Amino acid sequence: MTETLVPQVPVSPAEIAAHRPTDWRSGTMERRIRRRYAAERRFRLLGLCAVVVSAGFLAFLLIVMIAQGYQGFFETRIALPLDLHEARLGLSPERLRGPAADLALAGAGLERVVDAAADHAYPAQGGAALLSDGAWLRVRDAIKRDPRLLAHAFTLDLPASSAIDVAAKGDGTVAAERSVSALGAKLSHGIAWEFFTGADSTDATRAGIWGALKGSLMTMLVTLVLALPVGVLSAIYLEEYAPRNRATDLLEVSINNLAAVPSIVFGLLGLAVFLATLNLPRSAPIVGGLTLALMTMPVIVIASRSAIRAVPPSIRDAALAVGASPIQVVSHHVLPLALPGILTGTIIGMARALGETAPLLMIGMRAFIAAPPDRLTDPATALPVQIFLWSDQVSRGFVEKTSAAILVLLVFLLAMNGVAIYLRNRFETRW
Repeated sequence: MTETLVPQVPVSPAEIAAHRPTDWRSGTMERRIRRRYAAERRFRLLGLCAVVVSAGFLAFLLIVMIAQGYQGFFETRIALPLDLHEARLGLSPERLRGPAADLALAGAGLERVVDAAADHAYPAQGGAALLSDGAWLRVRDAIKRDPRLLAHAFTLDLPASSAIDVAAKGDGTVAAERSVSALGAKLSHGIAWEFFTGADSTDATRAGIWGALKGSLMTMLVTLVLALPVGVLSAIYLEEYAPRNRATDLLEVSINNLAAVPSIVFGLLGLAVFLATLNLPRSAPIVGGLTLALMTMPVIVIASRSAIRAVPPSIRDAALAVGASPIQVVSHHVLPLALPGILTGTIIGMARALGETAPLLMIGMRAFIAAPPDRLTDPATALPVQIFLWSDQVSRGFVEKTSAAILVLLVFLLAMNGVAIYLRNRFETRW
């Protein structure tokens, strides 16, 4: 058998050097490695600086808000001696029993008696001008709790006026600060419970957030009831049943674009459709909920589609292989596994809707509402709108109320995001 000889091709020194193993200990390679490590350290440092700057801005925001707003949760009170027996109000403990007690106290002239007592106790400091407009309501509530106060003299701590309250907290006018210095030990501080239980008022000492907060909760309820089922069902259809054609592609692009539309556009849509066309009541939670549902629905659809798409196809195939129908595959397997992502996206979308102001302003939810709403069709306002209205007030007393309301709004937003994180971690399934 004859062997075939392969002619040897001459190899140049350059080709030999090109195929030679890399010498990692050479000076050139060590310099390249040092440059690579230095670039990695710089990149890591830039990322750390970005995180520190972001956290710094957030901490600065929280510190400023807390510094300006924590005093809004407290009120200044003035000790006022009262003798309702000498005032001869014509009230008896029997008349203060039952539902007619408020009517009897309202017609007894308590406001006049309280003003006269303040003029008598503090004539040099301004008398009745030292007290809040709602000070007599505290006296009324005290009498309702203990009708025996009608028979003897007593001293009650009543809320001070806005000027005195601001001065006692260190930011008042010269005249108010002089009055505070003269009152001395007659002043005290306590939690402003009326801030949590009251509604809007022209007097900063009587202004509260419960009316706006209740309006926000009712609006969010309408938004959730409408946006969640429609958004989830739309996502299920687009992911599981919709044919892949131009119409579906156009629909998907439209949904993605709707999620990026400015919120004020949805306010204009709500104004044109729900108020001008359907003649629904202006400044009502049902209109606010419908408008915010239009804004939140694309966000829920996108989040739900992503969660459904994340379910492995093998789960669908296995369910179909054992005889499950397509609707059983979706309802028994796909939807439960996608639920954490759906809930997370829904809560984040609702949190965004909770902080929106522009669409609610467009549909009229900026009216002065002195009482919390009882029905979805009652006039109401929302917490972001209330903050906007208070920030436009001239009185110094509303400055701290605005910051305090912002703190309450931030707490609700953090709570909603915390619930989203908990649900994601609680129901998340790892494959």
